[in-house]
Amino acid sequence: MKTNVTQKVSNWGNFPVVDKVIKSEDSLSNIKEFVKNNNDIIARGNGRCYGDASLAENIFSTKRLNKFIGFNRIDGIIECESGVLLSDILEVSVPQGFFLTVTPGTKFVSVGGAIASDVHGKNHHAEGCFSESVLAFKILNENSEVLHCSRSENTDLFWATIGGMGLTGIILSATVQLKKIETAYIRQESIKAENLDEIFQLFDESENWTYTVAWIDCLQKGKNIGRSILMRGEHALLNELPQNLAKTPLKLKKKFMPTVPFYFPSFVLNAFTVKAFNFLYFNKQRNKEVKNFIDYETFFYPLDAVHDWNKIYGKQGFIQYQMVIPKSQGKAGMKAILETIANSGNGSFLAVLKLFGKDNPHAYNSFPMEGYTLALDFKVNKKLPELVNKLDAIVEQFGGRIYLTKDSMSKPTLTNYLKNIHNPKFASMQYKRIKNG
Repeated sequence: MKTNVTQKVSNWGNFPVVDKVIKSEDSLSNIKEFVKNNNDIIARGNGRCYGDASLAENIFSTKRLNKFIGFNRIDGIIECESGVLLSDILEVSVPQGFFLTVTPGTKFVSVGGAIASDVHGKNHHAEGCFSESVLAFKILNENSEVLHCSRSENTDLFWATIGGMGLTGIILSATVQLKKIETAYIRQESIKAENLDEIFQLFDESENWTYTVAWIDCLQKGKNIGRSILMRGEHALLNELPQNLAKTPLKLKKKFMPTVPFYFPSFVLNAFTVKAFNFLYFNKQRNKEVKNFIDYETFFYPLDAVHDWNKIYGKQGFIQYQMVIPKSQGKAGMKAILETIANSGNGSFLAVLKLFGKDNPHAYNSFPMEGYTLALDFKVNKKLPELVNKLDAIVEQFGGRIYLTKDSMSKPTLTNYLKNIHNPKFASMQYKRIKNG
């Protein structure tokens, strides 16, 4: 058994950076021993969450729990250890004609992390969160007992763990239902919207589409506030594909994936460069509407095409601020949010708007509620806490909430919706920060 090692650790936003003990094991007996002998433990997958969620005094890394246990290729059911990445599942399942039922905007997250965050994607309004596809999992609790959890066995622990941010124990393995696909391509339509009224109308018109998402220029003001591009898509059927793609419908060509080799200087990202990027991104699509076929990686994971893209934000790092506003207040809430950001000058390269459907009442720790969610990346600087406070006040005013997987700055009143979890053995920096106000 390896000795505990203290090292600097942060998540994908490179903020905050802390010195903590990290333990990685694939032996169940050694994992049990680690849990018995330590308090203030949190499980950590691939470190791709943005905030301080998977940081604690003692971190258990699941990276060595990276094995597949079984794959039912007839029914599309896969069982794997919790450290397996979604990218690993896709590599195995897509050539067999299966895809993840729900996927977030990066494929480099672990299965355990996807359950603990109950991640969502572009299809929440149609197919819910990741938990909708989770059939069962095994978890190591505070007493070092391994429990099998499902909708019919250890039900209370099953639902508390989903979206529970790792506070109920260490997920060891999971069984997940995949969806059948005919091709590895998406039939996509991209539609430009000149303002907030138009993009909300497009979302209303697109509710029958499985996947919808909008990029928003968050620095626009006045009549152009909410200027955006809606992208909606469906898994392409084989008979829909053009001939050149239909030859190998479930196999994608390998692409060159560049790497950001160093942290950018802090002056590179500023209001001018963000405004220039937003202008170019909106105008690169010349026509009002474009229809095409694109591979699933381009549609679901555009940022994954660049390794270490987080270094663009510099050594100080960045946060991703994501909130949800109830649907009845969606347009008014988003207008107030976008006006506040535009007036601050602290713009975001990434501003993504999605529609959430009705929440699952059983998954009471999950982030989504029926409404609109906006995710924004902000470079960490002296002015950022003031902007976050202003955004928090707006979210609170409109009855919204903050996504815990990405939070490292927000108010306890917006983040304290984890219920029925009182476990001193498993904790995190984030949970203590929230509980302590």
